[in-house]
Amino acid sequence: MHEHDFKLLKELVEAPSPSGYEQPAQRIIRRELEPLADLLETDVMGNVIARIRADRDDAPRVMLAGHCDEIGFMVKYIDEQGFIYFAPIGGIDPHLVPGQRVHIHTARQPILGVIGKKPIHMIETKDRDTVLKLKQLFIDIGSSSRAETEELLAVGDPITFAVGLERLGGDRVTSRALDDKMGAYIITRVLRNLHARGASPVELIGVSTVQEEVGLRGGATSVYGIKPDVGIAVEVGFATDYPEMDKKDIGHIKIGGGPIIGRGPNINPVLFRLLLETARAEGIPCQVMAAPRATGTDANVMQLSRGGVATALVSVPLRYMHTPVELLSLTDLEHTVQLLTAVLDKIDNKAMFIPN
Repeated sequence: MHEHDFKLLKELVEAPSPSGYEQPAQRIIRRELEPLADLLETDVMGNVIARIRADRDDAPRVMLAGHCDEIGFMVKYIDEQGFIYFAPIGGIDPHLVPGQRVHIHTARQPILGVIGKKPIHMIETKDRDTVLKLKQLFIDIGSSSRAETEELLAVGDPITFAVGLERLGGDRVTSRALDDKMGAYIITRVLRNLHARGASPVELIGVSTVQEEVGLRGGATSVYGIKPDVGIAVEVGFATDYPEMDKKDIGHIKIGGGPIIGRGPNINPVLFRLLLETARAEGIPCQVMAAPRATGTDANVMQLSRGGVATALVSVPLRYMHTPVELLSLTDLEHTVQLLTAVLDKIDNKAMFIPN
C-alpha cells in the first residue's frame, strides 16, 4: 500500500463517527471524492453519494456501498460529582468496556476520559466473574462536580474508544472502527481507479452509508433513491483463523486469504459467479463464505429495495470485530480494491443477472 493511501486510511479510521454522528468521517470522504465524481451529494440522512457517468447511455447502474459509522457510546447522565453515565451506540461487548480510555466528542474539542469501576480488591469473591452492566459503569474526566462537567460537554455527545490505527507485524494493522470505515475507504479507491481511466463501463455510484450499526438505515434510504441495477456491499467479515473461533459455524476464513465473497439467498447467484470468476481470471486470492440467511449488512436492504436489486457482498477478513483492537491485512484491502475495479468491466447489461 502506498504511503498516501495508508495515511488516508489512518485519517478516516481515526475520525470519530458513531452511528448518527458520522460527519467528521464523511467530510474526509467528500474531500477525496470531490475531484473524482461527476456528481457529489450528501442526502438528508448523511450518506455521501458520488456518481461517475458511464461512456454509454444504456449502461447498467452499479452501486457500491460501505458504511462509515462505527460503534460507540453516548452521554446519558451526569451525576453530582461530575461522573458521566453512558449508553451504547451499536453492538458493544460489556466485557471490554471497564478500564478503557475514551474520547468524548464535544462541540468544541475531544475530551479524554477513563471508564472506571470498583477495583477487584473491593469486589466480593462471588461477584468477581460477573460482567458489569454498562449502566453500572461511568466515565471520569477529572472534574469534581456536575457543573464543572457540564461546562465541558453535553448530554447526547458521542463517545469513542481513544485508540487509532497502528501497524503490527507484516502487513497487519489494528484499530477501532475498521468495521466498516475500510469499506468506505475501498469504495473511494475504486472510484479513483475508474476516474483515472477516463471512461467507465457502468454508471458507478459509490455511497459511504450511515447508521448501519443501528439498523442498516443509510443503506436502505440511499438504495431506494439511487435505484441501481446492481448493488455490492463492501464490508468486513469474521476471520476464523485464531483461537476459540469455530470454523464449523462460519467456515475457514483467514487473514491474508483475500476478500470474502458471500454466497446464499441474500446474494444474486450470477453476480456471485461473476465475482468469483473475475478473481480467478485476475489472479486475486479470494474466499467464499456461506450465508444461509440475511447477512445483517447493507446487502440485505440493497437486495430488497423496490423491485429487487442484483446484490453481492464482498468482505475483508477481520479479527476481533467490535473491539478497540480490530485487525486486518492491508494486502486483503488491496486485493479487494483490485477485485471490485476489475469486475466493473464485466458488467455490460442490466439483464445479465436474471437467474436461469
